[in-house]
Amino acid sequence: MAAAVVLGGPAGWWRWHRRVRAARAAMVCSRAMASKTPVGFIGLGNMGNPMAKNLVKHGYPVIAYDVFPEACKEFQDLGAQVTDSPADVAERADRIITMLPSSPNAKEVYTGANGILKKVKKGSLLIDSSTIDPAVSKELAKAVEKMGAVFMDAPVSGGVGAARAGNLTFMVGGVEQEFDAAKELLTCMGSNVVYCGEVGTGQAAKICNNMLLAISMIGTAETMNLGIRLGLDPKLLAKILNMSSGRCWSSDTYNPVPGVMEGVPSANNYQGGFGTTLMAKDLGLAQISATNTKTPVPLGSQAHQIYRMMCAKGYALKDFSAVFQFLREEETL
Repeated sequence: MAAAVVLGGPAGWWRWHRRVRAARAAMVCSRAMASKTPVGFIGLGNMGNPMAKNLVKHGYPVIAYDVFPEACKEFQDLGAQVTDSPADVAERADRIITMLPSSPNAKEVYTGANGILKKVKKGSLLIDSSTIDPAVSKELAKAVEKMGAVFMDAPVSGGVGAARAGNLTFMVGGVEQEFDAAKELLTCMGSNVVYCGEVGTGQAAKICNNMLLAISMIGTAETMNLGIRLGLDPKLLAKILNMSSGRCWSSDTYNPVPGVMEGVPSANNYQGGFGTTLMAKDLGLAQISATNTKTPVPLGSQAHQIYRMMCAKGYALKDFSAVFQFLREEETL
């Protein structure tokens, strides 16, 4: 009863209890926001743009850079800081994500004249989500380590749609003790974050995945083309494939035939998505790895040849599912 008197009776006790709960909630919120220090993001293309937006949606202040300044304007409107170089990003953020087209781009961003390593702070966490040669990832990791920072390779799978929805799969390579720190950021952009092993193993997993993806996309395109020429309705054929043993991601999620699915590049003249040039590049990386490890990849080699031919015949900027259109036009293949 004495406590009730001091607190002003039952009503006073409930006011006190509400204040305590509010204070505890504020402490929890404060701790959560404390971890949301600025995150650098370099590379705001088809994939990097929605990935960075998802970081913003999760409350992270983003410090952005892209070699094309117009790519940054949208982020300025969202309240992000925009910098003039990767080095400037490294000066302002101790967690940085890079999403770049190729190995040379990654080398330039990290080790170039205005690269990240010019101003990187000791203890910084650098996560590269580009798809590059595993050997280059290892090379960059050594350079980063010399500066007292941490490098992890974390390439992605899922395409632009998954990037927008925050449902990407990340394949992470690096020091295992740093995985949780990387995962905190990556789960804002993906639904699956998988630790693969030492630096370079994330890239290895991604290269293997994309070789299979290219092979299955070509197979789906060939199958749909044959079925259409045999008189089957493409939607009906896709439905049958997707309830049968031939089902795959290229047939049920990213069908290459115009009119079969909505919201995929084939429904938009193969614009957007994952470019044919990038697929050819990834298949080239797979070929290099296969040669280095003396691994026979006959279908991967054939897929590489087909995508290189597509690049030479005007399909370079179209989505890689345009292989259906390519095959329709190449009667003599």
